[in-house]
Amino acid sequence: MLLVCRFRPADEGEFLTRARRAVGLLAGQPDCERVELARAVEAPGQWVLVAVFASLTAYRRALQPFDVREHVVPFLSEASTADEATFERRLTGLPDGGCVEHASILD
Repeated sequence: MLLVCRFRPADEGEFLTRARRAVGLLAGQPDCERVELARAVEAPGQWVLVAVFASLTAYRRALQPFDVREHVVPFLSEASTADEATFERRLTGLPDGGCVEHASILD
């Protein structure tokens, strides 16, 4: 399960301070495989947060602890709502050039 949130912060310094706490808390949750925050090279005012979870259930559980609800949920609520934010994984590329296909949760 992927969470993809897009941001256009007004104050990037304050945004990064809050992002450090949110990324750390989210990455520390069980079955969270990784969390990355990136800035667009072509448009430096645009940011994206991508979090990868083992499953949809893991994502939902990751948002339940009090400190996550206190820091991460308000941070994520500032993301753009113009695009979808949650995606199911279907293919994962491997270092050897192969890929793993994941079963759909929608079928």
